[in-house]
Amino acid sequence: MKQNLTVQLDDEVIRRAKALAARRGTSVSAMVAQHIDELTAADERYQRARESALRMMAETREERARLAREEPSDQEPYRWNRDEVYEERLGRYSS
Repeated sequence: MKQNLTVQLDDEVIRRAKALAARRGTSVSAMVAQHIDELTAADERYQRARESALRMMAETREERARLAREEPSDQEPYRWNRDEVYEERLGRYSS
């Protein structure tokens, strides 16, 4: 079921939107609906990807914790510093 939605736009934006819609053989309403549909679909894809990444990170933490319990070590885990992480990039810009 479709419903109306009121949107306030500047006169110039409305004029340009109507001209664009006419060139495309559609309506301003259809263009707005399509754009909102694309925006919401992109946001849903982002949310699914974010949830998947968070799940994978949690699984990795759990796996590392399990391995640490099974194979305890007296060694502290290695902590990378910023220079090591970006060493290749930093070296690229050195003269």
